[in-house]
Amino acid sequence: MIVVDSSVWISVIANADHPQVASFLAIADRSQILVGDIVLLEVLRGAPSERMARAIENDLRRFEIVSMLDANVAVKAAANYRTLRARSVTIRNAIDLIIGTFCIEHKHQLLHRDRDFGHMEQLGLQPYKG
Repeated sequence: MIVVDSSVWISVIANADHPQVASFLAIADRSQILVGDIVLLEVLRGAPSERMARAIENDLRRFEIVSMLDANVAVKAAANYRTLRARSVTIRNAIDLIIGTFCIEHKHQLLHRDRDFGHMEQLGLQPYKG
């Protein structure tokens, strides 16, 4: 399965010219795409209006939406943070830590445009490269 991060969804919605947008558009089997509930939150909170938020939500609900945080992921995410800190790497955003850990634990690939996830590859995060 492929989890698509908000960094890519926002670029897709904006029709931005980024390699990750091209990778997203090239995914032939859309049933392989997962939307995390936390990703849904991140994308919807940036919508400029309620009308746009509803349209974006309708578009994202075409994909499977999964819960990303439970007690197991919380404990693993905290351990991942400590492991990276011991290597002098600080993940700037707890949400990214949760998304990356969720993907590691469930063996999902992650399509993203965020440098913090690059650091998480040291822990086994598999980026989607298309």
